[in-house]
Amino acid sequence: MKKFSDTFSDFFRKTDIVMWLLTIAAIVYSMLLISSMQRAGDYNYIRSQVIAVIIGFAAAILISFADYRFIIKKWYFALIAGLLLAAVVFAFGRRVSGTDDTAWIELPGGFSLQPSELIKICFIITFSKHITYLHEKKLIHSLAGVLTLLAHALIPMMIIHFQGDDGTVLIFALMFVIMAFVAGVQFRYFAALGGLLLVSIPIIWNVFMNEEHRNRFLALFDLDGNSMTNYGWQQYQGKVSIASGELSGSGLYNGPRVDYAIVPEQENDFIMTVAGEELGFIGCLLLILILFGIIIKVLMNASNAGETAGKLICTGVFAAFASQTIINIGMVLGFFPVIGITLPLFSSGGTSALSSLVCIGLVQSVRGHNMDDMDTAKVRKGSQIRIRL
Repeated sequence: MKKFSDTFSDFFRKTDIVMWLLTIAAIVYSMLLISSMQRAGDYNYIRSQVIAVIIGFAAAILISFADYRFIIKKWYFALIAGLLLAAVVFAFGRRVSGTDDTAWIELPGGFSLQPSELIKICFIITFSKHITYLHEKKLIHSLAGVLTLLAHALIPMMIIHFQGDDGTVLIFALMFVIMAFVAGVQFRYFAALGGLLLVSIPIIWNVFMNEEHRNRFLALFDLDGNSMTNYGWQQYQGKVSIASGELSGSGLYNGPRVDYAIVPEQENDFIMTVAGEELGFIGCLLLILILFGIIIKVLMNASNAGETAGKLICTGVFAAFASQTIINIGMVLGFFPVIGITLPLFSSGGTSALSSLVCIGLVQSVRGHNMDDMDTAKVRKGSQIRIRL
């Protein structure tokens, strides 16, 4: 019993309690919003969300106990898992109604899985290992080394592009840029990449973007309002829902627009509109503050990491959470086109919640084992002092 008590107290001493509390707050808040909006339909979103959260929290706690250096050392398991997940989508993926997105897999019991969310975790692990290797071999500043990093990032991006999930492709691109920048890749390579993307805009627009993508982008600049009846409809209705909530909203389970599901995908990409209508400006601000707090804590753990691999793992999680949060809120408010990006820990969708919680577990692993290193260093320093005396 004493051993269990010591392990329990040691866990709480080393873990980031504030980040755990913020994560729990996000999940509870999410459950309230999802339970409120699901009255507008017949599907039980809460059931799948609860199951995913339970599995996700269990996985996060187990991973937080595991040494992240061992996880990095076994990077090839993440590589194999990522490739298998991608292959399963091509073999068994189903098309999302009204889109060309085939990034979902049907599971027994009425559940579904979005492998690209789990591939993000695999990418964070393998990319962190790749950068660490380049650092060890003094290749991080060489053109050959940077090109291997670019190739590493392009592989999952191209796979997911051919599955039709270009929103997730953008998240991978931002993860690549932020992790490479933190790793010390020189600015000239980013400038060259930026210039290449700039001159490639016509190709991206005409080849990689389909008509729906282009119309969603153009809807942001439709000053005569014609897009409000088609590609701008979702964003327009989302803004109306948020505005209707004013300061404190109509109250949970009382929003008339939520009740009639006026905003498409209000349970998923547009979950913030539920908070805006039923909890008002206060509810939206609380949602943003919780996510901002989690992102800041992840960033702090990255800055406090003692090793390159740990710093990069936390940076990858930061990049994923920050980019998804900014893009999702930007979509809802009409600053960015709708590209199917979930709000971390808030949007319904079991795979998204599971992936986010596993990422939290990875950050907690870095935090906890860095604390172990600090304790070991203190013991060694104390021993040296006693020897000198």
